[in-house]
Amino acid sequence: MPFRVGVDVGGTLTDLVVAAEGQGLYTTKTLSTPGDESRAVLTALTKAADNFQQPLQTFLADTDVIVLGTTVATNAMIQHVGANLGLIVTKGFRDEIEIRRGIKESMFNVKLEPPFPIVQRRRRLGVTERLNYLGEEITPLDTEETIQAIRRLKEQGVESIGVCFLFSFLNDSHEQEVKRLIQQEFPECYISLSSEVLAQIRDFERVSTTAVNGYIGPRLSRYLGTLRDRLTEMGYQRNLYLMKSSGGVATVEDARRRSVYYLHSGPAAGVIGALSLAARMDQSNIITADMGGTSYDVCLIHQAKPTMTTDTWEERYRVAVPRIEIYSIGAGGGSIGWVDKAGALRVGPRSASSNPGPACYGRGGVEPTVTDANLVLGLLNPDNFAGGEFTVDRSLAEKAIKEYVGDPLGMSVTEAAYSIFRIVNANMSDGIRVVSVQRGYDPRDFSLMAFGGAAAIHAGLQAEDLGIPTVTVPEIAPVFCGFGDLMADLKFTEVRTFQGALSSIDPAGMGRLLDEMAATAHAMLPQEKLLGVRVDRYADLRYHGEVHEITVPLNPRGQGLTSEDITAAEENFHGLHEQLYAYRDMASGVEVVNLQVDVVGQVEKPDLPEHPLGSADASAALKGTRPVCLDAQQGHSDLPIYDGPMLQPGNELAGPCIAEYPTTTIVVYPGQRAHVDRYRSVIIETSHKAWQGI
Repeated sequence: MPFRVGVDVGGTLTDLVVAAEGQGLYTTKTLSTPGDESRAVLTALTKAADNFQQPLQTFLADTDVIVLGTTVATNAMIQHVGANLGLIVTKGFRDEIEIRRGIKESMFNVKLEPPFPIVQRRRRLGVTERLNYLGEEITPLDTEETIQAIRRLKEQGVESIGVCFLFSFLNDSHEQEVKRLIQQEFPECYISLSSEVLAQIRDFERVSTTAVNGYIGPRLSRYLGTLRDRLTEMGYQRNLYLMKSSGGVATVEDARRRSVYYLHSGPAAGVIGALSLAARMDQSNIITADMGGTSYDVCLIHQAKPTMTTDTWEERYRVAVPRIEIYSIGAGGGSIGWVDKAGALRVGPRSASSNPGPACYGRGGVEPTVTDANLVLGLLNPDNFAGGEFTVDRSLAEKAIKEYVGDPLGMSVTEAAYSIFRIVNANMSDGIRVVSVQRGYDPRDFSLMAFGGAAAIHAGLQAEDLGIPTVTVPEIAPVFCGFGDLMADLKFTEVRTFQGALSSIDPAGMGRLLDEMAATAHAMLPQEKLLGVRVDRYADLRYHGEVHEITVPLNPRGQGLTSEDITAAEENFHGLHEQLYAYRDMASGVEVVNLQVDVVGQVEKPDLPEHPLGSADASAALKGTRPVCLDAQQGHSDLPIYDGPMLQPGNELAGPCIAEYPTTTIVVYPGQRAHVDRYRSVIIETSHKAWQGI
């Protein structure tokens, strides 16, 4: 029996989804193991093997593919635990990464600390070499000086070296020679070349992205190497894949070389899962909300396409690679409620993570978290938490809330818990506004899809706050990112700088470069059985004088690129510019800056079983009532509690009520109704549904 496995390694929990032919989906969770994430993956795989009554070795031998999503790279940046990094640059440009174009996030804050130095100044060395703006050599690379720089960095204890020379995106010969010298002098060193990581214009963006790649690469590479070796020892003989932040999967070899493309790998998988489910439900406009233990991640999908960006910052370092635009805030189940020096209650961004975890876990955590507040309010069942795999202690949650929030603010425990609940909800609503209202979209035109272990508790309130008519909670919401791993195609991306006025571009010349890029990306596809190969082409366009671009699809109507194709792209650009910035400038010339090609290898995906709709009566799933507080003024009152797995397609629920699943809880708030659809997703209809007329 062939298996397909998706694994999402989060900061708190590791989720696993197994697609077994003819048997639907099996899901499980286990605590993550920071420091050696492969242990949690193997634990989850062992649980899956036990479920199918097989030894782990047999299970892995029968597994066709394993796809990973991970926060290892992201956590290395956030926690500042990346590699000891050295940087070799063109002489005179060693401080460019620190000058940062003069960018300062808080312009008038004279006390603003500089970013954490991922590469210290003494490890940034300039060498003699120079290319001009056409990529022509002006000054040859000084080989002896470069060797001395490599040896100096080796003596300083670096384990990774980044190389970024001026105009190397046009001619990488000098960088390739440095790579050869590093391999000769320091063979165990991790190497990042800007011409391999980000071969496009803008030197600060290239050096920053290259440095981030060199900083996180060794840690991600060690994790993937260790996991692959252990899986091989256990009998797994197929390729191991990793989710990219742009929404496709690629080989471990690519991930180990270009690690910066795998930041936010886990959240991207959730968006791909949402796209897959939404397509089956005939939904094209959705906002995804992924709430786990440490963060709340939101993304906007318009007309069945997620918002993409190359304008991102990681711990105040520029990362200019293509990725799904996911906005993250510190609002997870483990986010800590605390009182600041001014006496104001805050929630997050600090998190209790999985170790020690929320106070109610009884593992040494003493500060109150969102999970503790939800437990005190009655939204969580202490007797069936995480499917009963471990117990939680409500008294510990009450003690933490009283000591750290209630007493300092003169509130009762219930009032303090409700205040934590309200603030984290407001923070999450603001996160949705960032990806919708601030981007020119009206959230009332979208549906909200909530997944992750904690999202369905809060999603109904976000929808009410923002006027969103419906909320979809997938049946496998707690492990949805693992599901998304299985629904993603292989994807390899090439980006090249190609500058000029769009009106004077030679379509044939641009088409030849696009074909060359497609051939390079196509060569990266592994020798796997594919259902087909698709090539997507894009151009970064801007008005003359602008400094930021908009990525626009190039859709050749025939074999080659024509002037009509370029005209269509220009018209598309004007429309996108007006949507984003509220104006179009038809008199201004349009420039092309970069070209991008995505080669997508379409793979077999598991089916989602459909079920016939039955009776609306959900009384068979009602298992009792529980005191729940939905308003601090009214206190606790009994709410109907439904056994989620017992709910059948067609069943309807009237709020307020709660549906409990082994690893998630769905809250239907007053004035809302819900029903179970043919995919066993719970669809919550808010009070705004009638306004939408749907």
